[in-house]
Amino acid sequence: MWTDTHCHLDAAEFDADRDAVVARARAAGVSQIVIPAVVAGNFERVRALAHEHGFAYALGIHPLYVMHAREEDLALLDRLLTEYRDDPRLVGIGEIGLDFFVKDLDPATQQHFYLAQLKLAKRHGLPVILHVRRSADQLLGGLRRVGLTTGGIGHAFNGSRQQAEAFIELGFRLGFGGTLSFERSLQIRRLAQELPEEVLVLETDAPDIPPHWLYRTAEERAAGATSRNEPGELPRIGAVLAELRGWTPEQAAETTRRNAIAALPRLAALSA
Repeated sequence: MWTDTHCHLDAAEFDADRDAVVARARAAGVSQIVIPAVVAGNFERVRALAHEHGFAYALGIHPLYVMHAREEDLALLDRLLTEYRDDPRLVGIGEIGLDFFVKDLDPATQQHFYLAQLKLAKRHGLPVILHVRRSADQLLGGLRRVGLTTGGIGHAFNGSRQQAEAFIELGFRLGFGGTLSFERSLQIRRLAQELPEEVLVLETDAPDIPPHWLYRTAEERAAGATSRNEPGELPRIGAVLAELRGWTPEQAAETTRRNAIAALPRLAALSA
């Protein structure tokens, strides 16, 4: 059975058919999904969805949204992490991190919320789910500065081999998704093929990062075509990983499920 370590099931793109999306995922063999929050306003929503469908969740403030975040949001996060500390479905803090690709995001504000949430992760003893986009070195610097030892997942990892090894040294697993399916993604496919098998986890980032069979060109999107990703696509993405590694799909599913549990230990009780 497959584990999707990153799916925004609360996204508006799923409002019309969320139950059907979950049913398709289960029918495809996806037994567990981690739903990360992105803003304080959806903390309770992701928790409710995880409980409704038997999945897992993480709480955190995404770097793309920190420009509208407040100190009160950090206080709320701290309070909920305490309140829900015995909730077995709360598996980590995320999605947090840094994004230096999108313009008009103040680096200092991003760093403030990133470091503050790392400190909360350290205080509450939880792993983190990191947003990594042109920010690997700065993320690593924050992890070392705070002294986080609980590890976690580098979501949609797209850094260098050296950066990958640095995250691994700090106890992180690395997330691979739809980008693997594009033959032109040479660096990401090389990492997925060559890194130690125990550090690989799978994700969809649904409704985002569609695999190549769902991808639409700019012209197609302008004409109204959509390319919504779903957690039910995970087995096909996993089959790409299996091909790159010389595994059977069953080996890919079991290896990445085991690695997901190593990254987010509370998943063990949910996967029993």
